[in-house]
Amino acid sequence: MNYAITDATEDLRERRKAAADGCTRWLSGRRVPPAETLRALADVAMEDGRDGYGSGGEVALLEQEVAELLGKPAAVFLPSGILAQQSVLRVFADRAGTQRVAVHGLSHLLLHELNALEEVHHLRIERMTSEPRQPRPDELAAIPGKLAAVTVELPLRDGGFVLPTWDELVVFAAACEARGVPLHFDGARLWESTPYLEHSLAEIAALASTVYVSFYKGLGGLSGAALAGPEDVVAEVRRWQRRLGGNLYTLFPYAVSAREGLRTVLPQMGELHQRAVELAEALQNTGFRVFPEPPHTNSFRVYAPRPAEQMELAAIRRMEATREATAATWQAADVPGWSWVELVVTPGTLQWRVDEVAKAFGELLSGELLDG
Repeated sequence: MNYAITDATEDLRERRKAAADGCTRWLSGRRVPPAETLRALADVAMEDGRDGYGSGGEVALLEQEVAELLGKPAAVFLPSGILAQQSVLRVFADRAGTQRVAVHGLSHLLLHELNALEEVHHLRIERMTSEPRQPRPDELAAIPGKLAAVTVELPLRDGGFVLPTWDELVVFAAACEARGVPLHFDGARLWESTPYLEHSLAEIAALASTVYVSFYKGLGGLSGAALAGPEDVVAEVRRWQRRLGGNLYTLFPYAVSAREGLRTVLPQMGELHQRAVELAEALQNTGFRVFPEPPHTNSFRVYAPRPAEQMELAAIRRMEATREATAATWQAADVPGWSWVELVVTPGTLQWRVDEVAKAFGELLSGELLDG
């Protein structure tokens, strides 16, 4: 077969967007028209649920629910996780009298926030490791001197959605406690982590001083995050929320969607993780490689023995032919000639049979979509 890409000069990004706009079936969730989204929220919103600058209404109820789920004394709802984590780390730094914060080199804090910790809050970053795995106690111990806080991302998304084992997490938390430094969990996908860790949200959160959770990723909310922890820390985070412009006039649409996600999607996390494990095995048998193997959460990486440009072109041509969207944009892997993509299992994925998914991905490797 001829694998030469005859239309390599095309703008694949624009072509992908056009193909995606024409899709009627999605492996990871589905595209819902904005009007439909708002109508669905109206159906579940409380009559008197509007808040005022983040106080009262649906926001207050959401904060109470999150605090109870995580077993923490208090929680505050914020419009973004970036705001939540910058605020709590600033609180810890001001309390400790040092700007040094220990983080993973692949954490969201460092890779996706335009160096905000240093530029905005003048925090000094101490990297425990940059390997695609969770940090170890010995790597924390190798950082000398006083620390304001230690952060652990559960799971580490840019490491491949990897989690520690429960025992490893317990040992790491104990090391932080012995050193007298607060441990903060970046739990953007904490909801999705409970099946692998085999412990409840409250049991996991009990290992850390503070925990951040997101509502628009696994739970499918509009946007928003929450920071849970001691009442005094949460109170100070609220002050930083105001200083950084994060207590909007009203947050109730985001709170409504977050509460709906807790009600309808959170109970499905075990099923979503199990489907991810099944899909990973099927894709391995189809010629792909996955990481981690088996997946730690409902999300994992799929590696293909073909360059990213070829995989992307095949994926776009398949979308155009079938009106089915199976994955995000393929990217070049560290190994030359290989590529990878993230596969996120959502409630919509459960509408696909495992063999359907394997067949759809297998067509990308067959070569037929690259001929001509």
